[in-house]
Amino acid sequence: MIAETHLLLAVRFSSRRRRVIRRHELPVRLDDVAEVSTLHVAELLGSKTEPHLQAGTAVTNSSLTGRTALISGGSRGIGLSIALRLAREGANIALLAKTDTPNPRLPGTVHTAAAEIEAAGGQALAVVGDVRDRAAVSRAVSECVTRFGGIDIVVNNASAINLSGWGDLDPKRFDLMLDVNVRGTFSLVTEALPHLLNSEHAHVLTLSPPLNVARRWLATHAPYTLTKYAMTMLTLGLAEQYRGSLAANCLWPETLIATAAVQNIVGGDEGMRAARSPQIMADAAAVILEAKPGLETGHCHIDSDVLRCSGETDLSGYAAVPGTAESDLELDLFI
Repeated sequence: MIAETHLLLAVRFSSRRRRVIRRHELPVRLDDVAEVSTLHVAELLGSKTEPHLQAGTAVTNSSLTGRTALISGGSRGIGLSIALRLAREGANIALLAKTDTPNPRLPGTVHTAAAEIEAAGGQALAVVGDVRDRAAVSRAVSECVTRFGGIDIVVNNASAINLSGWGDLDPKRFDLMLDVNVRGTFSLVTEALPHLLNSEHAHVLTLSPPLNVARRWLATHAPYTLTKYAMTMLTLGLAEQYRGSLAANCLWPETLIATAAVQNIVGGDEGMRAARSPQIMADAAAVILEAKPGLETGHCHIDSDVLRCSGETDLSGYAAVPGTAESDLELDLFI
């Protein structure tokens, strides 16, 4: 599925070039918006796409030292970058990932990821398992609590992607995305919830997009869009149901993110020149997860907005290829 998906992305890459500009300067096109505007839906759900973190406000006022984060996926890419960033802040990291042996095209396993975390000075627990398997999820939660004494943070990082649309997507591929993206998110949080509610610093962070109902995201890959938006809606629902007891937020990249999959399969050197490093997602995640739960919940964040609001105005250092101008970066899906 990965090869098929990224081949499709590669075909679309040259025709989908959308340069990064300030989103508030984008012109409104009525033919690209559904009958109910994106802004109205966002207001109803409390998920406006503008920054919720107040510019210049110090939200990183609660140390992650000694906190425990359970992350789905994390063998490589964004998940691993987040794990390493949190570990450097003193957090314990438990990874639930199914990659037990190396893949030549997508290097990294749950074991090598744990070794990197420990080399960075953190404590790591590697659990081999599939987020679709409730028994594996339950085992990961149990082993995490036994090893570290509790769970403070859950990061829903694992995700399946296939950008085929109606008539092209096999129902089994659709089932896979539903099981990993939607059921996996629900299952991991459900199993961890009793432990989160016992934490004074309970956070859930889901890597899913803002609810952008622009029709182009439905026209090309509605099945994938549905699963990613479902992850967002589950997270926003969790935030409302447990407001005051835990924080639940979503995080999504403004641009393509440079991973081994992008470099090897999606866009090659051109794709890498148009991408940012996974470190930008990791740094944005740290800002959100360091915030006191009562101050920051129920929002959909964009990585660059989070960092700018926390005072980091120059993001040029995050370019995957040093020296790449921001105007040459490629916007991610749903932006």
